[in-house]
Amino acid sequence: MSMYFYRRQWCVLAALLAAAGGASNCLAEPARAEADLLNRPAQVSSHASRSVLLAVNRVEKRLVAVGELGIILLSDDNGNTWRQAKVPTSVALTSVHFATSGKGWSVGHGGVVLKSSDAGETWVKQLDGRQAAQLELEAAKSEMVQGGPAAEKHLREAEQLVKDGSDKPLLDVYFSDENNGLVVGAYGLIFATNDGGKTWQSLKQNLDNPRGKHLYSIYAAGAELYVAGEQGALYRSSDAAKTFGEVKTPYVGTYFGALTAQGGELVVFGLRGNVYRSDDNGVVWQKIDTGLPVTLTAGSRLADGSLVLVDETGRVLQSRDSGRSFKAVPVSQPSPFTGVAQAADGSLILSGVRGMTRLSPQKNNLPEHKQ
Repeated sequence: MSMYFYRRQWCVLAALLAAAGGASNCLAEPARAEADLLNRPAQVSSHASRSVLLAVNRVEKRLVAVGELGIILLSDDNGNTWRQAKVPTSVALTSVHFATSGKGWSVGHGGVVLKSSDAGETWVKQLDGRQAAQLELEAAKSEMVQGGPAAEKHLREAEQLVKDGSDKPLLDVYFSDENNGLVVGAYGLIFATNDGGKTWQSLKQNLDNPRGKHLYSIYAAGAELYVAGEQGALYRSSDAAKTFGEVKTPYVGTYFGALTAQGGELVVFGLRGNVYRSDDNGVVWQKIDTGLPVTLTAGSRLADGSLVLVDETGRVLQSRDSGRSFKAVPVSQPSPFTGVAQAADGSLILSGVRGMTRLSPQKNNLPEHKQ
C-alpha cells in the first residue's frame, strides 16, 4: 500500500504510518495543497463507499460516515447501501456528530467545521483553519492584559498559527444541543460555540496543556465531558466546558477515546492496545488485556450496554462486563477500522481504510460484509 495512501488518513491511524515506514508526524500534509482542497467541493464518486473513511455516527435511523477528500456518506437501510452528500470542501473529514435529527456537524483537516441542517444531505462551512488561528490570536492578546510567561508563550504560538495558514487539523466534535458545541484538534486546539457555530471562542486557556498536546476525542457521559489526547492527556469537565480538570492515568501514550459503561465505569483506550478501566471516577485504574499490542482506534457503547472497540488490524472487541474483559467478534474480512456505530437494526457499522463494513446482528453469529 502506498505512502500516499497512508498520508490521506488521519492521526487515529498513527500506528499504521509507523508500520509503513513513513513519517512519524501525521500532521505533515502540505499546507498549500490543503488550502486548495479546503475550498474545492467534494467530488462525487461511485467508489466513495470504498474510500478511506475515518468516522461513522448515527442520527435516528440514518447513518452518516465521513472520510478523505471531503466524502460524507449517508445510509437509510442500516448500512447496506450508501450515497454521497453534497459537501463544499475536499479536505479529509475526521468526525461527525448530530445534536438533533436534522442538525449535525463535521470537522477535519484545514480546521474545517461543517454544519448540516437537513440530516446530512447538504453541508455548509462555518469555520476554517485561518479563522481558527485568528480566534486563537485574539484570545492570546486578551491574555496579555494579565501578562506573564504563559501569556507570552500563548501569543507566540498563536502568531505562528496565523503564519502557518489553514493547516489546523480538527479531530472531533460534540454538541450537547443545537446551540452548544465543542471541537478539538491538533496542537491543543479547542473551540466552543453557544450559537450553533455562528461564532466560536478559544478554550485553550481552560486546559492545563502547556505543551499543546494533540486532542483526539470528546466523550459525553451525562453532565461530564471527557477530552482525550496524546501523551496520556485526559481531561474532564463537569460544567459544560467552562473548566477542565486533568484526570491522571497510568499510561503516558496516546488515548484515542473514552467510554463509560452502564454503571458509570470509565474506560479509556489508545495506542498499542492499551485499555484502562476505573470504577471510581478516575482515581484508581486497572489495565485491561486486549490480547494484542495494536492500536485501538474507536469505540462505542451499544444499545444493550455492552462496549465495543475496534483496532488497526481489523479486530472488533466486545465487553459485556462493563469493560473488565473484551472478546473478539468474528469479522469475515478484517480491515483497519477507524470508527464504529450501531445501526437501528442492531448491526455494527464500521468505517475503515477500505470503506464501510457491516456486521449483521450476532444472533446467527454470521457477520455480513458489505462494501
